[in-house]
Amino acid sequence: MTDTREYIIDEAFKLFLNHSYEAVSISIISDAIGLTKGALYHHFENKEELFRAVINKHFNISAATVDPDNTTLKEYTEQCVKQTQHILKGLFAGDEKILPLSYVSLIADCFRHYKNFAEEKFGFVDKEVKIVKRILDNAIERGEIRSDIDTNIVAMQFFSLSIGMAGDIIRNSSIDSTIDSMKMQLNQLYNLLKI
Repeated sequence: MTDTREYIIDEAFKLFLNHSYEAVSISIISDAIGLTKGALYHHFENKEELFRAVINKHFNISAATVDPDNTTLKEYTEQCVKQTQHILKGLFAGDEKILPLSYVSLIADCFRHYKNFAEEKFGFVDKEVKIVKRILDNAIERGEIRSDIDTNIVAMQFFSLSIGMAGDIIRNSSIDSTIDSMKMQLNQLYNLLKI
């Protein structure tokens, strides 16, 4: 039973990714995976519930686990790069050809068709920005970086660099190039801040 549910989720993910939420009907999913609509409805109440299951499984993105009171800003930037690489390798695992625009479209579908997606994800963003701000404040106290900065704004800049990877991966279609670009940008920002 669990294997069938996971199979449905994985196959529906491919359909939603390569088409769009609107273009993929229960009939299309049923035909593509060789199960009856009844079998699909046995596992999922409707297309919306299946879509949520797909997103929850395939877009389970976690932040770098750091102790903001005992992590230097330099250590945090290194951890961000490692965590981003881990996330991207997970998202694009098994894809022979990366189609980043498809992922961006799927994320846009999340905002339209996944109830509370924005609230959940923006809550995540707010939490991450607060952690980065604490790391920055502590870095100032330790004398690691300059004290003449607005840590709220710089915390948002750090997070924006992570979000900017979407543009890099669309432009390059390469995880390695995207990670290299992120590393260079984070290191440059760090170098501008350090004493």
